[in-house]
Amino acid sequence: MGTAPALPRLAPLVRDDFLTTFSVFKRHQTPAPPVKKPSFLLLFCLLSFVVPGFAQKTAVLNWPDNLPWWKPNNLRVIQTNLPAYEAATLNPDSLLKDLQDCSANTLLINAGGIMAFYPTQLDFHYTNPHMKPNTLADVIRKCHQHGIRVIVRFDFSRVHESIFKAHPDWCYISPKGERIINTDMYVVSINAPYVQDRAFKIIAEVIDQFPIDGIFLNMPGYQVNNPYEGKYHGIDQNDYDKKAFAQFSNGLTLPTVEDKADPVFQKYLTFKKATVEDWSKRLHELVKSKNQQIAICTYLDKYVDIIRHESQSNTSLPYWPYTASDNVGNAVNSFPDHVISNASIQQISFQSRYNAVEPEEVGIRLYENIANGSGLDISLMGDMRGYEDERNFAVVRKIYAHHKKYEPYFGKYQSVAKIAVVAPGAWPSGEPMQEYRGILLMLKEAHIPFDIIEDAQLAHRAEKVKTYKLLILPEITYLSAEAIRVLKEASQQGTHLIATNRTLFDNPETLQELFGAKIEKKDHDGAGFYLQPDNRAVFKRFQQQKMLFWKFNLGLYDLKGTDQRFLPILAKGRPGPPEIIGGHDLTGYYAMGIKNHPKSKAAILPVNLGKLYYMHGYEQHKNLLLDAIDYLYPEATQLVKTNAPERVEVIVQQYTKNSPAKLNTKTADGLILHLVNLTGFSGNTYFAPLPVYDLTFRIQVPFKPSKVFSMVTEKPVPFAWKNGFVELEVGKLGDFDGVVIDR
Repeated sequence: MGTAPALPRLAPLVRDDFLTTFSVFKRHQTPAPPVKKPSFLLLFCLLSFVVPGFAQKTAVLNWPDNLPWWKPNNLRVIQTNLPAYEAATLNPDSLLKDLQDCSANTLLINAGGIMAFYPTQLDFHYTNPHMKPNTLADVIRKCHQHGIRVIVRFDFSRVHESIFKAHPDWCYISPKGERIINTDMYVVSINAPYVQDRAFKIIAEVIDQFPIDGIFLNMPGYQVNNPYEGKYHGIDQNDYDKKAFAQFSNGLTLPTVEDKADPVFQKYLTFKKATVEDWSKRLHELVKSKNQQIAICTYLDKYVDIIRHESQSNTSLPYWPYTASDNVGNAVNSFPDHVISNASIQQISFQSRYNAVEPEEVGIRLYENIANGSGLDISLMGDMRGYEDERNFAVVRKIYAHHKKYEPYFGKYQSVAKIAVVAPGAWPSGEPMQEYRGILLMLKEAHIPFDIIEDAQLAHRAEKVKTYKLLILPEITYLSAEAIRVLKEASQQGTHLIATNRTLFDNPETLQELFGAKIEKKDHDGAGFYLQPDNRAVFKRFQQQKMLFWKFNLGLYDLKGTDQRFLPILAKGRPGPPEIIGGHDLTGYYAMGIKNHPKSKAAILPVNLGKLYYMHGYEQHKNLLLDAIDYLYPEATQLVKTNAPERVEVIVQQYTKNSPAKLNTKTADGLILHLVNLTGFSGNTYFAPLPVYDLTFRIQVPFKPSKVFSMVTEKPVPFAWKNGFVELEVGKLGDFDGVVIDR
């Protein structure tokens, strides 16, 4: 083990901010080897002031006319979610100027669904009473005159009270006979005539009247909640849904309770997926029959051109500063043939729409977007004039201008990661979300590159999955038979596996075959118990610890089928005053087992490892995972070595110039080292990040770089290349940077 690299220097604090100071100075217990400074550092720094060609000019890219306009993946979207009353005062000229000032190239604006923002001729389409007849047409015309695309928004989740009174059978009804109502808007049923027929007529009317570039569908699919009031209502019991489900399932009764263990509910999930996909297919056929160059954008993937996701504010602690990296990383690896647009949602909550999240958080979201392969996307309440909270506008202008300036360096990436984390869905929630986020947090802080793949997409990404050296499954359950087959084949071909908590509890045969584990008690409160990291050859980060406290779930598994067992579980003992404590005897159970396969190993930790770190942040629990990774796949830390603080996010991408000349080229032009400075994040507040100095990196690079430069400073970055690794320094990191390593 080498000596520790010099710590990066940080700007002095100008406020009493203990949490920020603590987060910046935390160090790994196992330091990275030192990175030597290149011998030509002084000369290179002097040359940085005279060598031409590093200052980048804004690119003007002329893409082929027959290429779908969204395919270059260079979106800079601004969405104006217009309240009804703002339609009366919306000024197309001022809106255009604001879009241009922000370097936006795409506007997303209301058109129809809940209400028409244009003069509709359809009696089942409620008209916004504040609407001006020519506004939408003027906005589209002026945007097009200045090269800005216009996507129009539809929301078919609700109808106005007047439509409900005429057609109550079109609307949702709960198992208790309740409607979901927001003021005078009623939630509809997806299998009723409004969604199945009238929605297509509304979309057709808009396409026929306006030269739009895309349609965005808000809130597609089945509704069980009133999200604007935070109330759960349950499975829709509309008669149209009952009939459709009975026909689909050969006579089964529509379930009233969401219970994953119920086979009828599992059938209902299949039914929901099939009906949504059928509707999406019909929409795709309609839109593309009218104009192939109209993009379809929504939160789903089938029959969609642009998958949209959202970085929303946290509803409870702990806050999650990696929402954009999480969302985009999941989507780009799960759906590599789609363009991804992850929206930074301005509002704090549905109940607090007029108050924006902090500018520092928005900056993190936006830069994480483009560092992971999305464009830029921000969702506002109304247009930018007379806005109730303008604090984020400067951040938007700054990062949108940065993306415009360096557009060829964004949007065409290939991951360098050899590790993938399986995500519990596209929108994780509950305890699986906590377990998953905790694992992501550990890897982010350790600067270990990784991809994310949604659990439902494992079968579709089979060949990619088999290329990884390590797969991590944090509480992944209810995998399809095809996904199980992919996991087994990957293991057979040399991919190591790590599974945590209740992963595969619903498939005991696979749990036994892959991990050698049998469940005795999958739900067991671990409070008061301890783990013993007694094997120092594996758990090298615990030289000064003999017992690790536990909390949350501590599954009791029979690990006799494994080849190695680690982390003996110590009993709860005697809680009480110091005089009586003790009695933490061996229970005979272990918290980790490893099964050897001919070409790989599979480790099971049936405990809430991720959740414990996500909720409480004790590094000892992170170190359990890092030691397990070192044991199974010691090369994991070789891709990137750095002295960067844990709160500097490090994202390495292989890039190809995103330009018309490289349209059909997949050969990489180099690597980009993206750095996002999260040192201002205290855990529940986003402050301005502290500048970090003297960052050193050693990155695996399969070519000798021709040049290395910083997007932010527009100057060369000193580097040396030897034996397949580039060593470089970043003298100062502000909010973010992109260090381009050109082939």
